[in-house]
Amino acid sequence: RMPAGHRLRKGRYSTEGGIYLLTSTTVNRQPFFADPLLATAAARCFIRPELLKSSALLCWVLMPDHVHWLLQLGQDDDLSAWAQRMKAVSAMEMNRLRGCKVSVWQSGFHDRAIRREDDVQPAARYIVANPLRAGLVRRVGDYPYWDAMWI
Repeated sequence: RMPAGHRLRKGRYSTEGGIYLLTSTTVNRQPFFADPLLATAAARCFIRPELLKSSALLCWVLMPDHVHWLLQLGQDDDLSAWAQRMKAVSAMEMNRLRGCKVSVWQSGFHDRAIRREDDVQPAARYIVANPLRAGLVRRVGDYPYWDAMWI
């Protein structure tokens, strides 16, 4: 069991029950997930219970070259391990579908702790509005690669 407040890097901590906004980009910002087959495969990985473990994915959006996750960290998990699982399994699935082995995700990720309950839904709105801001769709509901527990 990892202790609460498990140290990631100097100045970074993950805390059981904490809520975090994580962002990870593809290698060289390649738009792998503009391909619906690859986007669907990756999205399916994000909701697999065995990958989520005791963590809860509150909201997410998969863009052509990056992903945003709003995560409530579960027991016996930390941000690094969680992000690594999601990225590794989605990359393996993508490579399986393409019949090749390429690097999919940039190493590392960006995270921001959501410290106040009042900031959770604004963070979720920011996440699901990504396709709108990128000009990919005119309405959030028209974009297929996202989910939020409130909807």
